Amino acid sequence: QVHLVESGGGLVQPGGALRLSCVASGSTFTINTMGWYRQAPGKQREWVATITSGAETTYADFAKDRFTISKDNAKSTLYLQIDGLKPEDTATYFCNADNTQVNYWGKGTLVTVAS
Repeated sequence: QVHLVESGGGLVQPGGALRLSCVASGSTFTINTMGWYRQAPGKQREWVATITSGAETTYADFAKDRFTISKDNAKSTLYLQIDGLKPEDTATYFCNADNTQVNYWGKGTLVTVAS
């Protein structure tokens, strides 16, 4: 059992930055990879970035320039740094943890980019 709680979302002006956090608790030793997904209003959920247990990272094409995924193992926390926020980044951002057999999800944190 893994419990994930996202935080750090909010209302930000275009061009601003946010660092989202995802705190994992429970059986965190079973986690192989973690990632961020987002779902914009009226759209399907899409993958943003993934980080492996060895700290290897991969990004969706749209995220390569402005998004940075990282983790702090000591704090059991996953991060997503978003720079140069654009209105199209507006979405609920979800944290995901995978242990091969089971995927775990947080409830999401809302990022709203608007003037």
